[in-house]
Amino acid sequence: MKNRMEPGTLIILIIIGILAGILSGFVGVGGGMIIVPALIYFMGFTQFQAQGTSLAMMLPPIGILAVMNYHKSGNVNITYALIIAVTFIIGGFFGSKLALKLPENKVKLIFGLIMLYAAIRMIWKSIGNMTANAGS
Repeated sequence: MKNRMEPGTLIILIIIGILAGILSGFVGVGGGMIIVPALIYFMGFTQFQAQGTSLAMMLPPIGILAVMNYHKSGNVNITYALIIAVTFIIGGFFGSKLALKLPENKVKLIFGLIMLYAAIRMIWKSIGNMTANAGS
């Protein structure tokens, strides 16, 4: 029996791919910085599933060996990776067009804010998890 993807899931994957592509083209961040957290928070993936799927999406530029390791351990969703990869390409095109129309200092500011947000969110979640685990 073949698993069918829900339309809502497809839409979320397309949005993740386009936004990651736009941000990558706009400020040069790696797609994994956007895709991994998005798969965890919006798709309910584990950290390893998100990393494996993100690497599968970026297979050509990153390398096949890392993806093979994640795939062997069952932590790659190829269908999701392909959808995100295609939409990432489209988003990257539009993100780079937008970035090149803005002054460099504004793009640097946006890049810094994205990095700061990601760092604060990861630190906050980690502290919350450590606090919750300390009580058990």
